[in-house]
Amino acid sequence: MISRHSTVSGAHFAFTDRWGGVSAVPYEELNLGGAVGDDPQAVRTNRDLAAKSLGIDAARVVWMNQVHGPDVAVVDGPWGAEAELPAVDAVVTARRGLALAVLTADCTPVLLADPVAKVAAAAHAGRPGMIAGVVPAAVEAMVRLGADPARIVARTGPAVCGRCYEVPEAMRADVAAVEPAAYAETSWGTPAVDVTAGVHAQLERLGVRDREQSPVCTLESGDHFSYRRDRTTGRLAGYVWLD
Repeated sequence: MISRHSTVSGAHFAFTDRWGGVSAVPYEELNLGGAVGDDPQAVRTNRDLAAKSLGIDAARVVWMNQVHGPDVAVVDGPWGAEAELPAVDAVVTARRGLALAVLTADCTPVLLADPVAKVAAAAHAGRPGMIAGVVPAAVEAMVRLGADPARIVARTGPAVCGRCYEVPEAMRADVAAVEPAAYAETSWGTPAVDVTAGVHAQLERLGVRDREQSPVCTLESGDHFSYRRDRTTGRLAGYVWLD
C-alpha cells in the first residue's frame, strides 16, 4: 500500500507500491491511474484506500492530467468531481491539508515542501519533463508563494534507474546537452538516461539542499508498476501535504 511515508516539520511525503488494492490483472492491485484502461470504480476504490491509509480525505486530493510538459498549476482546492483535469505536470499549493498527487510508472515523482512558508508541490518528471524544466518551474511557483529554496524539502520516489533506462545514443546526447547529470550507462554497457539524477542536479542548482531519493528502481522491482517492463500496467502515486 504505502511503501514510504515520512514527515518533516509538518510536511508529509508518501509513495505507494502496487499492493493492497482491488484492481485485476494487469493492473493488480493498487492502480491509482485513471487513464490506463482500468475499471474506473476500481481506481476510485484504490484512491479511497490509499487516502484512508494516509489519514487524508480522498476528496481533497489534487490530481493532474500529466502530459510530459513544463506547465504548473497553483491550486487552493480540489478540481471538483466533474471538472476536467488541466494538462499540467506540476501542482503547487499554499493551502494546508490539501494533498497533491503525482502518478508514475517509471518517471520520477517529485514531492516538495517548505514547512515554514507552508507551500507544497508535486511534479511529474519524465525524461521530456525533466528536460523541459518542470521541476525548476514548480520551485519558481513555490517561491512566488513565499517559499525559500534553502528551506524546501525534496523527496523523489520510485523510478526507473540509470542502469536500466536504455535509450539511443542520440537521445542520451540530447538529454545530456541540457542536463549533464542525466548522462548514464546501463548495467550492460549501453547508452542510458538517469532522470532522477537530472532532477536532483536541478534542485541542487536552485539551492534545495534537503533532498532524498528512493532506492527503488521500478523496472527492477516487482512491487512497483513499470511501463517499460510491462507496457499495460497501473500507476503508483506520490502524495505531499502540509498539516
